[in-house]
Amino acid sequence: MTERILILGGTAEARTLANNLLDRGKFHVITSLAGRTDNPRLPGGEIRIGGFGGIEGLADYLKGEAVSLVIDATHPFAARISTHATEAAKAAGANIIRLERPAWKAEAGDRWHHVPSVEEAVHLIPDGASTLVTIGRQQLGAFLDRDDIKVVARAIEGPKITVPESWTVILARPPFPLAEEIALFEKYEIDVLVTKNAGGTETRDKLLAARALEKPVIMIDRLPKPDVETYATMEALLSRLDTL
Repeated sequence: MTERILILGGTAEARTLANNLLDRGKFHVITSLAGRTDNPRLPGGEIRIGGFGGIEGLADYLKGEAVSLVIDATHPFAARISTHATEAAKAAGANIIRLERPAWKAEAGDRWHHVPSVEEAVHLIPDGASTLVTIGRQQLGAFLDRDDIKVVARAIEGPKITVPESWTVILARPPFPLAEEIALFEKYEIDVLVTKNAGGTETRDKLLAARALEKPVIMIDRLPKPDVETYATMEALLSRLDTL
């Protein structure tokens, strides 16, 4: 019987994983997307878009679709989804594995200030600072309380809030090379970077730019997630799945 796998996606890793598993020819792969992105890049295989209706709804879906393995490949900051997935898999009698890129770590020359939330990050921005914000579009509303700062917000898709005329919104998809990141800092005279500790290589060069230009970084740390079998690389996870 072909093993049915549900990938909780929305990341580049999830998309690559789905295509790799399909190439192996021994899995039925379903990728679930939350639907928060208007024009997502889709992998091959079956696609499901939208929520499940909480833990109970997801557990019912896993049972109804005879899913034996859930792979949580959501964004490192999707702690709520990861928690729901763990509980639902347990309730449905399915296994769960997580694919999650390691967090970035500060190195010599970095000026990082760690905070636990977007709200704390907003509070920590110096008065009047020109601020590069790279946290996605979902929580940009928190920065509306700081009418004393200049915001340069970069995201893949435009914010769904009305932003002040003083803001600059840059719509772009990673990767962003180091030279371009340095040029961005210089063009907008950025004083401070606010970002989430997403990890990975596609957006890491903004941190190298901040280091090179001796700019502080307000780093929003990840929330804790349930303890499940976790792999930091695609290669390690695929090796594990090849044993199934």
